[in-house]
Amino acid sequence: MKFTYKVVLGFIFSILLVVAFLKRLQPAPAPLPVPQPKQEQHAQEVKPPTLFYGMVVDSLAIVRNTVKKGQRLADLFAPYQVQGQAVYNLSRNSKAVFDVRKLRVNKPYDVVVTKDSLPVAKALVYYHNNIDYVIFHVDDTVFVEKGRKPVATVEKTASGVIQNSLAATITQMGLSPMLTNELADVFAWQIDFFRLYPGDRFKVIYEEQRVDDKSIGISLIKAAVFEHNGYENYAYYFKQNSKTDYFDEDGKSLRKAFLKYPVKFSRISSRYSGNRYHPVLKRYKAHRGTDFAAPKGTPIRAVGDGVVVAAQFGKNNGNYVKIRHNSIYTTQYLHMSKIASGMKPGTHVKQGQTIGYVGATGLATGNHVCYRFWKNGYQVDALQVKLPSSEPIKPELMPAYKLAKAQLKAKLDNIAYPPKATTAAIMGGAR
Repeated sequence: MKFTYKVVLGFIFSILLVVAFLKRLQPAPAPLPVPQPKQEQHAQEVKPPTLFYGMVVDSLAIVRNTVKKGQRLADLFAPYQVQGQAVYNLSRNSKAVFDVRKLRVNKPYDVVVTKDSLPVAKALVYYHNNIDYVIFHVDDTVFVEKGRKPVATVEKTASGVIQNSLAATITQMGLSPMLTNELADVFAWQIDFFRLYPGDRFKVIYEEQRVDDKSIGISLIKAAVFEHNGYENYAYYFKQNSKTDYFDEDGKSLRKAFLKYPVKFSRISSRYSGNRYHPVLKRYKAHRGTDFAAPKGTPIRAVGDGVVVAAQFGKNNGNYVKIRHNSIYTTQYLHMSKIASGMKPGTHVKQGQTIGYVGATGLATGNHVCYRFWKNGYQVDALQVKLPSSEPIKPELMPAYKLAKAQLKAKLDNIAYPPKATTAAIMGGAR
């Protein structure tokens, strides 16, 4: 058999086609792994900067102190190499922000300083109160700014059993004395807190304000029940139109036209009497007022809206303020250490407004306020006078009030009373 040239080429071409076909049937080889860079096993963590009221203080120190008597702003900066011109500029530039003359004794302040052997101040933070502060910057730029700490409101509950007094019970419970004042104000006209019985008890839902996770006071009582001599007195906080008040289960206001006490809950040192032995004059005479003992400087408040008719010093009365509330009622407040600024005849005052401060001026042996009350021109016992109540719940708001009352009452019912043998106990807590 003879193989021609064309036959040979055709045979070779056929073999190449078969080989190519067989290669396509084989799987593609896996790709070689790409070398990856080795990761550091202990990568260095980047810590966020330490901030102090917006200032980075990682390389700085903070020195805490309090304002001493007679110190000015320059005195607070003096140990920290701040030149007099810088302090002068601060004082001048701060007028629209904070009057440096209002630095108060015993107020705390922090100085942000370098960690040198002779520390240099970068800023000073003065705490005006628990919430408000002022920062005096003396670093690259001299300027002053005000700030406010965030305030958290926490709902809390408590219950207690009275053995001696409400104030003693609240103190033994480790709660703020402000809770005593607030409860006494809510139930002032329903309960004589100076004549409580052992075994009287209470439950309360209230809001506490906290700054830096510390309590700074009671902002509001939302609901309470006070069992006095076997009778339960309920109080519910409710806003009616633009005014808020406390109401009983029937929607009647617990408030009267006047506050019952001219000072936050304190101690009655002498009651209204027709024949009392006067500790200064050393003889018996009528005492047409009620004395409330309180520390010197305790704010005295107007018990109702009215107009000041007298604000002056008298030989026997000391510093005093007299207020006409309307054509029927007039009140007077004696023996003040100081009359509040702005008090003069013709001044309009609001209920609860500070009109002076407790003292012992005039015929007085100790710090107190003598509270006097006139009705139709005659002096009467302020604690016994019958006064009109504030406005009750309006008919159109009664459905909303009943709903709010039911919700608050359910919460009160869930608070357990401590055993009556127990002096006091806290039940519940933050919610």
